[in-house]
Amino acid sequence: MDLPQTPVQKWLSVISTYDNEFKKWDARVTKIVRRYRDDTRTASGGETAKFNVLWSNVQTLVPAVYARMPKADVARRFGDNDQVGRVASLLIERALDYEIEHYPDFRSAMKNSVEDRFLGGRGIAWVRYDPHIKTVDMPEDGYQITEDVESEGEEYASESSPMDGMGSDPGDFTAAPEPVEEIEYECSPTDYVHWKDFGHSSARTWEEVTCVWRWVYMSKESLTERFGPEVASKISFDTSPDQWGGNKNSQNNDKAKVCELWDKESGKVYWICKDYQNFLDERDDPLELEGFFPCPKPLYATTTSDTLVPVPDFVLYQDQANEMDILTDRIDGLVKALRVRGVYDQSQPALQRLLTEGDNNTLIPVDKWMAFSEKGGLKGSIDILPINDIAATLLQCYQAQQQIKGQIYDITGISDIIRGQSVASETATAQQIKGQYAGLRLRAMQDSVAMFASELLRLKAQIICTKFQPETILKYAAADQMSAEDQQMIPAAMQLLQSDPLRSFRIEIAADSLVQIDENQTKQDRMEFLTALSNFMREALPVGQSSPEMVPAIVAVMKFGIGGFKQAKSIEGILDAALQQMTKKATEAAQAPPQPDPETVKAQASQAAAQAKTQAEAQMVQMKTQADLQIEQMKAQMAQQIEASRQQHEGQMKMQEMAAMQQFERYKADLEATTRITVANISANSKAMIASQNNSSQAIDNVIPQIIEEFTNAQNQMPDLHGQQM
Repeated sequence: MDLPQTPVQKWLSVISTYDNEFKKWDARVTKIVRRYRDDTRTASGGETAKFNVLWSNVQTLVPAVYARMPKADVARRFGDNDQVGRVASLLIERALDYEIEHYPDFRSAMKNSVEDRFLGGRGIAWVRYDPHIKTVDMPEDGYQITEDVESEGEEYASESSPMDGMGSDPGDFTAAPEPVEEIEYECSPTDYVHWKDFGHSSARTWEEVTCVWRWVYMSKESLTERFGPEVASKISFDTSPDQWGGNKNSQNNDKAKVCELWDKESGKVYWICKDYQNFLDERDDPLELEGFFPCPKPLYATTTSDTLVPVPDFVLYQDQANEMDILTDRIDGLVKALRVRGVYDQSQPALQRLLTEGDNNTLIPVDKWMAFSEKGGLKGSIDILPINDIAATLLQCYQAQQQIKGQIYDITGISDIIRGQSVASETATAQQIKGQYAGLRLRAMQDSVAMFASELLRLKAQIICTKFQPETILKYAAADQMSAEDQQMIPAAMQLLQSDPLRSFRIEIAADSLVQIDENQTKQDRMEFLTALSNFMREALPVGQSSPEMVPAIVAVMKFGIGGFKQAKSIEGILDAALQQMTKKATEAAQAPPQPDPETVKAQASQAAAQAKTQAEAQMVQMKTQADLQIEQMKAQMAQQIEASRQQHEGQMKMQEMAAMQQFERYKADLEATTRITVANISANSKAMIASQNNSSQAIDNVIPQIIEEFTNAQNQMPDLHGQQM
């Protein structure tokens, strides 16, 4: 009679079933990885030449499907005019971008998972919540002492050390206050899970999987901190992760292998170790994710609907790869054999020097020339091994190698267009067709990688919305840099995020965002969009002007077109606001009172026009009367101003005339005085002259004309008083 299994044995049995099912796959992947690393050459110790087409294909396909960090695209699930939802999606998108760019774990997890997909056929990543706890002690003196403690989601019980009270009554002491824990910062790391360290329940498809687990290698210190010293003392620390290419005896086997198992049916998480009979830990759903599992569907290569054991890509062309290795080894041997070899007459040792020392225009002496020539000279003394057959065989091997390489490219879907090779004689249309069909399978691979990255970000988004503090989300999203209108809606947006994020939003990653983008193609797409938008506006504006009720529909169509461009999300809020205003105006217009009868409107318009005409005529008459009155007033004012100016001018003229007469009188008096002085001087001079001439009559006759001339000159030098006065 079989004894009932304990819960731990039950799960160890499930794990054992998985190991048996995937044992063959595990051994196959191990060989593939060794071949990828070319460890088989070192292990065999031979000098066999190989063509590592596996390494070449993986190094070509990995960057073809994942060469850039993913860019999360968070949008409202439905394109409704919901401003709160738009702000909430913007907060999630910014927080995810911060998590991806700030922490390198997501980058490495994606790279390793994609590489595992093309080597072993399965890539896995794991998302968790990691709060970093800071313990704050509050002593009685009021000072605050902090100690940083890193946590992985566990609740730590604080232990206060006893106070030193030897020789005193314990009642005299007051217990130290309990330390307070607060989150210093928090994050949602993405862990890469090695293909050997992952497992799940037996199922045909991923939807049938009920539990998943991963193996974690923990040191004694970390396991003691996580599960306690009592548990750590009963576990063996004698394992370590598998390593390649080295001696396993040289590995540090100082880790404990712990299984973290998530059971969807019970909604619990178990921590198991094969050396321990009980659960290391058991908890209810700690993350409360929508799909329960903290990992997305693995990134599979080739699977069928009857098993989840993947088929690595290399298995599908391993026969051709083996032929490539055989041909490469044959080519290597033929190349080494492709050299001049032959035999010569031993009696003529100088012939050996012919191929080793013979340079241009160099002659080598031969003994007994006559006998040498009688034997036929060089033709009779040397026989060269023919190499034409070797060269022809070598060419055939090269051609066969190219044919097998083409078969491998046909199997894997790697075309000459993807590898950047082409034939010069091909037309551009032929190359475009080849590139289009060659990219069908590549596009499917890119979509699967994009879906894998999208699922990882959805898990991270759920953890951010349900586990992170609001302050952390706003800090990661740089909410203080958003517009004032968006900041007003942040409280409502945060409430929406914490309710059910995946129900209200969709988180997707475009496949083309993971590969190198053609900048010219991006510019061309934007130019085509602007051209199409301008044509749409040219046709839509007249419709909106003639029918204002159609404006909301036009804006909605424009929003639908812009929504296809991720870079246009910044103007989506503007379009939403415009659409809301236009819809409001259209609603108000629709709720307005009905329009009256056209004849009534026409009569009212005619009556209003007649009244307006009468009022206009009355206003014109009134304005004319006021204008005439203003003109008369202006004329009277101007006449008064002219009369005042004339009187003022006449008064000034009289004053100037009186001043001129007074000045004339002064000049006249001055002239008379000057004349008397001049006459007196002339008289004195005349008398002196007369006296000097001894009173002769002839002298008098001569002096009189001189006196008259001097008097005339003196009179001419006097100022023209009358002229100056005038």
